[in-house]
Amino acid sequence: GAMVRQAAVTALAALALLGAFHAAAAQNLPLPPLPYDYNALEPVIDEETMRTHHLAHHKGYTDKLNAALGELREDSQHKHLAKLGVDNLLHRLDQVPSRLRGAIRNNGGGYVNHDLFWKSMRPPTEGNAPQPGSRFTRAIDRDFGSFEAWKATFTASALSVFGSGWAWVVVNDAGELAVVTTPNQDAPDLPPVLGLDVWEHAYYLKYKNRRAEYIEGFYRLIDWDAAEARLASLTDRTEL
Repeated sequence: GAMVRQAAVTALAALALLGAFHAAAAQNLPLPPLPYDYNALEPVIDEETMRTHHLAHHKGYTDKLNAALGELREDSQHKHLAKLGVDNLLHRLDQVPSRLRGAIRNNGGGYVNHDLFWKSMRPPTEGNAPQPGSRFTRAIDRDFGSFEAWKATFTASALSVFGSGWAWVVVNDAGELAVVTTPNQDAPDLPPVLGLDVWEHAYYLKYKNRRAEYIEGFYRLIDWDAAEARLASLTDRTEL
């Protein structure tokens, strides 16, 4: 009888552990899928780079973010922060315990930044680079003077990032577009509508140190429909 009872207790403990594991796994954020195949951005971005970038780098940020969020959920004073969603959490880093702040800043940023980066692009078409839609064109003309002036600003900003970082087109509270950069995996303070990763892991296999060539290629990949939809969702309260 004692052995049967002990076996039952052991089985129950194992089930409880499995339940806890599944509960934790259920709360884990998934690696966001690419919206196209790994070879879809050829010849601008090669398949090997896309596979490594998504399945190693983006997955690494995802796994480390989930570990940090798991620790945050176990902290009775701060577990409410884990329910905010990553974007909101990144704007409240001052409320996160100092021991987890760096991990959430870097890996949370890496998680959301890459998701937007993948969605900023689409497979290239033959011929001329894609052009923005009417709403985005009006905003660019208003805030930069012309598409060429915006492109020059964006290129210069992406080239100016020292070491690793990002170039963004963001929307400010007045509904105006601005080009900003962030270092490392910091997410921009203002909501982005377009983002370009200028970490070397994003381009080094194909372009080596020729970042300018990679940036020029990006203009062939921009998904202006997606950028226009993001702009519309952020500026519906302001007239463009």
